[in-house]
Parts: sequence; C-alpha cells; structure tokens
Amino acid sequence: MKFKAKALWGAATLALMSAAPAMAQDVSACLITKTDTNPFFVKMKEGAEAKAAELGVSLKSYAGKVDGDHDSQVAAIEACIADGAKGILIAASDTKAIVDSVKKAQEAGMVVIALDTPLDPADAADATFATDNLEAGKLIGAWAAATLGAEAANAKIGFLNLTPSEPTVDVLRNQGFMMGFGIDVKDPNDIGDEDDARIVGHDITNGNEEGGRKAMENLLQIDPDINVIHTINEPAAVGAYQALKAVGKENDVLIVSVDGGCPGVASVKDGVIGATSQQYPLMMAALGVEAIKKWADEGVKPEPTPGKAFFDTGVALITDKPAEGVPSIDTTKGTELCWG
Repeated sequence: MKFKAKALWGAATLALMSAAPAMAQDVSACLITKTDTNPFFVKMKEGAEAKAAELGVSLKSYAGKVDGDHDSQVAAIEACIADGAKGILIAASDTKAIVDSVKKAQEAGMVVIALDTPLDPADAADATFATDNLEAGKLIGAWAAATLGAEAANAKIGFLNLTPSEPTVDVLRNQGFMMGFGIDVKDPNDIGDEDDARIVGHDITNGNEEGGRKAMENLLQIDPDINVIHTINEPAAVGAYQALKAVGKENDVLIVSVDGGCPGVASVKDGVIGATSQQYPLMMAALGVEAIKKWADEGVKPEPTPGKAFFDTGVALITDKPAEGVPSIDTTKGTELCWG
C-alpha cells in the first residue's frame, strides 16, 4: 500500500472567535496529553516542542498522572487560561466531561484543538487532528478475520479496552475492529452492547502493560480457549502477551493493536503482535502547533479533510503476514515510519 502523509491546509469554514489575533512574538500554546509516560504521548510532546521552537511559539506541556486522569486535565486548562495562552492542544482522557472546560477556554479567546481523540461531541473542539480510529480498527479487524479464514466463524474474541469512561478513541477502535471482523455492531457509540456469541468479554487496561496483563488474565478466567485479542494500544498488547506466555498460550492467540510506535513494530516483527495500525503523533502535534500559530496570526482555523469531520493524519496496517484483500505494509517499512 502506498502511504503518503497529508499536510494540507485551508481557510476555516467555522466562525471566528471574537478575540483579536496576536502578533507572532506573543504566541503561546499549551499541550495537554493523557500521560507523560505512554510512548505515543511522549512522541507527541516531542513533535509539538520541535514545531513550537521552529515557529517561535512558547509551549507549556501538561499531562495526567495516568490515562483517565480527567481532573489533572481540567486543572491544566485552567492554568492555560490564566496564562493567556492563544490555544490548547488536548488529547482528552474523558471526552465528554472535558467539554465544559473547553468551552471556558474558547470563551477566553483560545482555539482548542483535539489531538488523537475527538471530543464528544466532536465539534466541541475547534478542530481535530487524528488518525481515522474507526478505520484503524477496521483494518486490524479485517486482517484478523482474513487470517483466521473459515475459523473466524468460531473465534473466541476478547477486547482489552482503555478506561470505563469509554473515550471516543476507545469506542472508535473497538467498534471498528468489530466492523472489520464481521461482528454486528448494535450502537456504534457504545462498547459492550453486542450479542455476538464469539465475544468472550471486555476488560480495562488503562493503556499500559500492567493493565493489559491483568485484563488478559481476567478474560482467560472467563474462557481459557480465547484465541483473538483486540487491544487499545501496543503497551496493553505486550501485557496481554506476557499473561498468555505465563500460561503457555502465547502461540494460541492472535493479538492485534493500534499505535505503530517503534517498539510496537518490533513486537509485530517478533511475532508478539500479529498486526497493528500505525498512526502518526508527530504529525498531529506539529500540525496542531501550526494551527494555533495561524489562529494567533491570522484568525483562521484549519479545515478538516474533505468528506470527514476532522483532519486525517493517516493510518497504515503493519504486518509481516499480509492477508488477501487487506492493504498493509511490512515491518521494514513500518520501522521507517515509526516513532518512539
């Protein structure tokens, strides 16, 4: 599959805020991520810092203590408002609960851009730079089904999700996997309402290895013959693999994931993960900083990708075991494009 990074810009179609644009030397911005330990957000911060230095933007970074730490993100927005920042880039832990704080920032004249995780509702942010997470899920779901072939009809599937609040990124990847695999999705905005007999269960990982290990152990107690695992990200996938290896089942379960960081691509190459959908956090962050600078200088916001409600920063399936009908690139190419 040919992959091309997209970086197209255009004038905003949304109404402009009332705040007057600042001069370039006055531009300040905030980056608020879910954690500062997940490699995805570490790389996102690096991308934002590099672009801010290039454009002369003053950047302050904040993060939750763990994935799901909503209160720390609220406090970060309040700090950014107090500092008079011109814009906020945020990967929200609780995509619904954060909306009121986002509105306060907008009322203060700030542009608020969601990174990676759309808000709920999505138009609560002024723009979103993200992977098409539904498509990322569809790719790994379709690959898993094609890899199993006729046995997909008899699969026993477990889902290692993110947090109980069901942030949009969690829902989109989860539901996308089901669509790709051929599972009837009831409410596409809800996790866990499906009645497909192949679903063993869902558990929460908080997006880290320890959470993935514990969640995998819990699902094995429900059904020790589980043979397909969808994971919210690669740290959770590695934790799941560790739990499976501890009981001698590491070769019996097909694990798929999303992220495409360099460690994750290495896990695909080593056979820990069967396939992963690669996303591009450096691009998200860099484009976000550019958008804040443009808002401050010219009073305009970026347009979404044509036909979508957000700016799509691209996705590619990484696997060394391609499946017919599912576009993919191998780990050699994935390593060239990876981050972290």
